[in-house]
Amino acid sequence: MIQTAGIGGLSLIVGMVLTRKVAFLQKFCVPSPVSGGILFSLITLLLYAWFHIEVTFDGTLMNVFMLAFFTSVGFQSDLKVIKKGGKLLLVMLALLVVIIALQNLMPMGVTWLMGADSLVGMAAGSMSMTGGHGTAGGFASVLEGMGLHGAGTIGMAAATFGLIAGSMIGGPLAEHIIRTKLTHEQMQPQAEEIDPAMAGIESDEASPTGRAKRVSTNEQEFQQYAKATYCIVLVMGAGTIVSWLLAKTGITFPTYFGALILAAVARNTLGLFSYKEDGKRVKADKLLDMERIISVGNICLSMFLGMAMISLRLWELQSLALPLVVILVSQVLLMAFFVYMVAFPLLGRDYDAAVLCAGMCGFGLGATPNAMANMSAVCYKYRYTVKPFLIVPIIGAMFADLINTGMITLFLNFL
Repeated sequence: MIQTAGIGGLSLIVGMVLTRKVAFLQKFCVPSPVSGGILFSLITLLLYAWFHIEVTFDGTLMNVFMLAFFTSVGFQSDLKVIKKGGKLLLVMLALLVVIIALQNLMPMGVTWLMGADSLVGMAAGSMSMTGGHGTAGGFASVLEGMGLHGAGTIGMAAATFGLIAGSMIGGPLAEHIIRTKLTHEQMQPQAEEIDPAMAGIESDEASPTGRAKRVSTNEQEFQQYAKATYCIVLVMGAGTIVSWLLAKTGITFPTYFGALILAAVARNTLGLFSYKEDGKRVKADKLLDMERIISVGNICLSMFLGMAMISLRLWELQSLALPLVVILVSQVLLMAFFVYMVAFPLLGRDYDAAVLCAGMCGFGLGATPNAMANMSAVCYKYRYTVKPFLIVPIIGAMFADLINTGMITLFLNFL
């Protein structure tokens, strides 16, 4: 168990070096755990193929890190932001629900036509596309329990493919939309291009008092990260009770679902109360240091991914090569068609819609960083716009995993 964690940590360090040195990995926003983990999984593949040595890993701590990450995701689910996002955010949420459903329905059809196991379609469905490596790893044990041998390897391989594909098609597709669908007038910046909220942050940072509020000592930093860690561990523990109660319903849920839901409930319940600080009423959810909770969650995600990637048994993909390739290519074509024919018209047929389409390709096939990179590339070539950079992180960080987990659970229980 400890050796697995140690090798997983080593793969993270190797991946960080590779990401800094290899331009391809930077271009497609490939995370360090993925680049380093794949290298180690290729080594285990060679050991198996050349010397008939089968390396196995203990995933006990990997599951703990996974649970911590999804608990941090639950804490990020602040329902008040729906009001701030307005109509465009609601449209994006509706589109997300539809594409997640299609990402699961289409592989079911492919596996049925090819006579393959429908669970292979689920492994290469929304859990590895919209969900990425984290959700694919989280549901691996569920699929294994349902009879899919090598579910973790299939899911991780599909997620890696989606990560690269999402970055490859997002920018070019948005550029095609801009060149063919938008007029010169639509490309001009709007008068309200500067977001007041962003301007407020900038002015606050520029003032001496604003900067002073963000100055902290090492001891303060330790206390803040410690509090964030304690919050995550507390909800992880209580979440096991919620998961136990959910299991009593007879419906299959991933192991992390109880903690994720409980964290979301805790965050939004605290927001209903307030307390006095320096003579002012402050919302109680401010007691949660969300910046540190997200940081701790991301550390746990990196450890989980590093351990999951080194555990890939790539030789198990041999018998599934053809169905898996057909499903993954179909996923890319589905996303391109959906974004071009459905998402762009519904999002308003303007420049913001085109940039959002680039982002949708990113987090719909890969992850939120891919979406941000896609949108940045488009804006660098044309012009910057605020709304997509406010909406996509909210969708990717707060709602994608919640909606995706619910949809996958629905499909798995139907199967």
